[in-house]
Amino acid sequence: MRALLDTNAYSLLMRGHDQVAEIVRGAEELLFSVVVVGELLYGFRHGTRFERNATDLRAVLNNPYSTLVEVTSVTADRYSLIAASLRTKGRPLPTNDVWIAAHAMETGADLVSADGHFEHIDGIAWTALSVA
Repeated sequence: MRALLDTNAYSLLMRGHDQVAEIVRGAEELLFSVVVVGELLYGFRHGTRFERNATDLRAVLNNPYSTLVEVTSVTADRYSLIAASLRTKGRPLPTNDVWIAAHAMETGADLVSADGHFEHIDGIAWTALSVA
């Protein structure tokens, strides 16, 4: 399985969340949307450990099993399809989450996230995380 981690999934992984760790260990490839990386770096800049968090993220991204997924015209097309479908349903999602979902669909990866609103996206492979 290819797994694309949402921002909250990465944060949970770094805090030792068992479910995310198991998914990561079982994945043949770990994907990161450039949008997730941007969200993470933004969050790090508002904390007190930017350098440490950024170093940890670079280490994960430099792992041979990790792939950074850039925005392409295919991503943009998937984004437009998802956003239009959600608007028709009256179920808008945060814009960044639509881009992240588009990356998951483009790459054929399972999106790993604690955000329940991904259930409203048709055709996405989504692994819902339980956070207790």
